[in-house]
Amino acid sequence: MKDERTFTIKQTAEQTGMTEDTIRYYEKIALLPRAERKDNGHRIYRQEDIHTLRLIACLKKTGMPLEEMRPFLAVSADTDPGEYPELVELLKSHRENISRQIAALQQVVDFIDLKLEEGRYRRDCPDEKPGGKRVSPAEMSYFSVPAR
Repeated sequence: MKDERTFTIKQTAEQTGMTEDTIRYYEKIALLPRAERKDNGHRIYRQEDIHTLRLIACLKKTGMPLEEMRPFLAVSADTDPGEYPELVELLKSHRENISRQIAALQQVVDFIDLKLEEGRYRRDCPDEKPGGKRVSPAEMSYFSVPAR
């Protein structure tokens, strides 16, 4: 067995940007394999564990629920995605959801920009601004788009 560097939970937390409590929680719910222990009972982590935690953080940033991450964490990092078409489909579906969220948020940003440009911040302002430009129904409906 080769001599592999190990890390304390504190070092692991620093490298991943997670709290020690979060790392313990991911172990508790089996998203992260149980850490090996030193003779004194302290947890030790390997570089592979740090990679797994970084993947969890990345998937979490996309809004993926922890339970939906399990299949992605079960395959190794060097696995050919073609070997797991069901995971590819899950990821494509998740990507589409994110794209819809981005589009909905872009509508909100556009609406805010319009209001800032016009100098009108309240929805109940008159339909016309000085200069005669009317606010279209599309502009006023921006906030009604569900972000899913």
